[in-house]
Amino acid sequence: MPSPSRDERDPIRDAREQWIRHGWSEAADGMAMVTSLVRAQQLLMEQIDAVLRPLGLTFARYEVLQVLFFTRANSMAMTRLGSLLQVHPTSVTSAVDRLVKQGFVERLRDPDDGRVVLAAITDAGREVLTRATAGLNGSVFEQPGLAPDAVARLTGLLGELRTAHGDHVVTGH
Repeated sequence: MPSPSRDERDPIRDAREQWIRHGWSEAADGMAMVTSLVRAQQLLMEQIDAVLRPLGLTFARYEVLQVLFFTRANSMAMTRLGSLLQVHPTSVTSAVDRLVKQGFVERLRDPDDGRVVLAAITDAGREVLTRATAGLNGSVFEQPGLAPDAVARLTGLLGELRTAHGDHVVTGH
Protein backbone atom coordinates (compact mmCIF):
# COMPACT_ATOMS: atom_id res chain seq x y z
CA MET A 1 0.00 0.00 0.00
CA PRO A 2 1.48 3.38 -0.95
CA SER A 3 2.30 5.84 1.80
CA PRO A 4 -0.12 8.75 2.18
CA SER A 5 0.68 11.91 0.27
CA ARG A 6 1.84 14.98 2.19
CA ASP A 7 -1.71 16.41 2.06
CA GLU A 8 -3.20 13.21 3.53
CA ARG A 9 -0.90 13.06 6.55
CA ASP A 10 -1.92 14.29 9.98
CA PRO A 11 0.46 17.16 10.80
CA ILE A 12 -0.23 16.85 14.52
CA ARG A 13 0.66 13.16 14.53
CA ASP A 14 3.79 14.01 12.52
CA ALA A 15 4.69 16.73 15.03
CA ARG A 16 4.22 14.24 17.91
CA GLU A 17 6.62 11.84 16.19
CA GLN A 18 9.12 14.68 15.75
CA TRP A 19 8.82 15.51 19.47
CA ILE A 20 9.68 11.90 20.29
CA ARG A 21 12.58 11.80 17.82
CA HIS A 22 14.02 14.97 19.36
CA GLY A 23 13.99 13.51 22.85
CA TRP A 24 10.87 15.22 24.17
CA SER A 25 8.84 12.01 24.67
CA GLU A 26 7.48 13.14 28.04
CA ALA A 27 5.90 16.19 26.39
CA ALA A 28 4.83 14.58 23.08
CA ASP A 29 1.32 13.52 24.10
CA GLY A 30 0.62 16.83 25.84
CA MET A 31 1.84 18.77 22.80
CA ALA A 32 -0.41 16.67 20.55
CA MET A 33 -3.39 17.20 22.87
CA VAL A 34 -2.89 20.97 23.10
CA THR A 35 -2.27 21.33 19.37
CA SER A 36 -5.33 19.16 18.59
CA LEU A 37 -7.45 21.26 20.92
CA VAL A 38 -6.29 24.49 19.30
CA ARG A 39 -6.93 23.08 15.82
CA ALA A 40 -10.40 21.84 16.81
CA GLN A 41 -11.15 25.34 18.16
CA GLN A 42 -10.05 26.83 14.82
CA LEU A 43 -12.33 24.47 12.89
CA LEU A 44 -15.32 25.21 15.12
CA MET A 45 -14.67 28.95 14.94
CA GLU A 46 -14.78 28.75 11.14
CA GLN A 47 -18.29 27.26 11.41
CA ILE A 48 -19.33 29.80 14.04
CA ASP A 49 -17.98 32.72 11.99
CA ALA A 50 -19.87 31.50 8.91
CA VAL A 51 -23.12 31.87 10.88
CA LEU A 52 -22.31 35.08 12.78
CA ARG A 53 -20.35 37.15 10.23
CA PRO A 54 -23.39 37.79 7.95
CA LEU A 55 -25.21 39.12 11.04
CA GLY A 56 -22.34 41.50 11.88
CA LEU A 57 -21.37 39.55 14.99
CA THR A 58 -18.30 37.85 16.39
CA PHE A 59 -18.55 35.06 18.93
CA ALA A 60 -17.43 37.46 21.67
CA ARG A 61 -20.22 39.91 20.83
CA TYR A 62 -22.70 37.04 20.54
CA GLU A 63 -21.75 35.93 24.06
CA VAL A 64 -22.31 39.45 25.41
CA LEU A 65 -25.78 39.55 23.85
CA GLN A 66 -26.61 36.09 25.18
CA VAL A 67 -25.55 36.93 28.74
CA LEU A 68 -27.59 40.15 28.66
CA PHE A 69 -30.60 38.29 27.23
CA PHE A 70 -30.44 35.69 30.01
CA THR A 71 -30.63 38.29 32.79
CA ARG A 72 -34.03 39.19 34.23
CA ALA A 73 -33.59 42.88 33.47
CA ASN A 74 -31.80 42.27 30.13
CA SER A 75 -28.99 44.43 31.50
CA MET A 76 -25.91 44.01 33.63
CA ALA A 77 -23.10 46.04 35.12
CA MET A 78 -20.11 46.09 32.79
CA THR A 79 -17.83 44.75 35.54
CA ARG A 80 -20.13 41.78 36.20
CA LEU A 81 -20.39 41.09 32.46
CA GLY A 82 -16.61 40.77 32.19
CA SER A 83 -16.51 38.49 35.21
CA LEU A 84 -19.17 36.15 33.82
CA LEU A 85 -17.52 36.03 30.40
CA GLN A 86 -14.11 35.50 32.02
CA VAL A 87 -12.49 38.22 29.91
CA HIS A 88 -10.47 41.35 30.63
CA PRO A 89 -12.53 44.53 31.19
CA THR A 90 -10.97 46.07 28.06
CA SER A 91 -12.35 43.20 25.97
CA VAL A 92 -15.84 43.70 27.38
CA THR A 93 -15.66 47.45 26.75
CA SER A 94 -14.56 46.85 23.16
CA ALA A 95 -17.34 44.33 22.50
CA VAL A 96 -19.99 46.55 24.08
CA ASP A 97 -18.71 49.61 22.17
CA ARG A 98 -19.18 47.73 18.90
CA LEU A 99 -22.62 46.44 19.93
CA VAL A 100 -23.68 49.98 20.87
CA LYS A 101 -22.57 51.24 17.43
CA GLN A 102 -24.62 48.46 15.84
CA GLY A 103 -27.69 49.37 17.90
CA PHE A 104 -27.76 45.97 19.65
CA VAL A 105 -26.83 47.26 23.12
CA GLU A 106 -27.19 50.54 24.97
CA ARG A 107 -25.31 51.87 27.97
CA LEU A 108 -27.36 53.05 30.93
CA ARG A 109 -26.61 54.32 34.41
CA ASP A 110 -27.71 52.06 37.23
CA PRO A 111 -30.75 53.77 38.80
CA ASP A 112 -29.62 52.57 42.26
CA ASP A 113 -25.99 53.68 41.86
CA GLY A 114 -25.26 56.27 39.20
CA ARG A 115 -21.56 55.40 39.23
CA VAL A 116 -22.30 51.97 37.76
CA VAL A 117 -22.59 51.62 33.98
CA LEU A 118 -24.98 48.97 32.70
CA ALA A 119 -25.03 47.30 29.31
CA ALA A 120 -28.59 46.58 28.16
CA ILE A 121 -29.73 44.57 25.15
CA THR A 122 -32.03 46.45 22.74
CA ASP A 123 -34.93 45.10 20.68
CA ALA A 124 -32.60 45.00 17.65
CA GLY A 125 -30.09 43.07 19.78
CA ARG A 126 -32.74 40.52 20.77
CA GLU A 127 -33.77 40.12 17.14
CA VAL A 128 -30.22 39.51 15.86
CA LEU A 129 -29.53 37.24 18.84
CA THR A 130 -32.58 35.11 17.98
CA ARG A 131 -31.35 34.70 14.39
CA ALA A 132 -27.76 34.02 15.51
CA THR A 133 -28.81 31.41 18.09
CA ALA A 134 -31.04 29.61 15.58
CA GLY A 135 -28.15 29.53 13.12
CA LEU A 136 -25.61 28.33 15.68
CA ASN A 137 -27.97 25.70 17.07
CA GLY A 138 -28.70 24.32 13.60
CA SER A 139 -25.20 24.53 12.14
CA VAL A 140 -22.88 23.97 15.09
CA PHE A 141 -24.30 23.15 18.52
CA GLU A 142 -26.80 20.41 17.56
CA GLN A 143 -24.22 18.55 15.44
CA PRO A 144 -20.74 19.47 16.69
CA GLY A 145 -19.09 16.55 14.89
CA LEU A 146 -19.21 13.94 17.66
CA ALA A 147 -21.85 11.47 18.83
CA PRO A 148 -23.85 12.67 21.87
CA ASP A 149 -22.05 10.31 24.28
CA ALA A 150 -18.69 11.52 22.97
CA VAL A 151 -19.82 15.14 23.39
CA ALA A 152 -20.63 14.42 27.04
CA ARG A 153 -17.29 12.66 27.60
CA LEU A 154 -15.30 15.45 25.92
CA THR A 155 -17.17 18.11 27.88
CA GLY A 156 -16.28 16.24 31.08
CA LEU A 157 -12.63 15.95 30.09
CA LEU A 158 -12.48 19.63 29.19
CA GLY A 159 -14.05 20.39 32.57
CA GLU A 160 -11.22 18.46 34.22
CA LEU A 161 -8.68 20.40 32.15
CA ARG A 162 -10.33 23.72 33.07
CA THR A 163 -10.33 22.74 36.76
CA ALA A 164 -6.64 21.84 36.58
CA HIS A 165 -5.98 25.36 35.30
CA GLY A 166 -7.98 27.13 37.98
CA ASP A 167 -11.53 27.41 36.63
CA HIS A 168 -14.42 26.60 38.95
CA VAL A 169 -16.28 23.81 37.17
CA VAL A 170 -19.50 22.21 38.37
CA THR A 171 -19.95 18.68 37.01
CA GLY A 172 -23.21 17.11 35.86
CA HIS A 173 -26.19 18.62 34.12
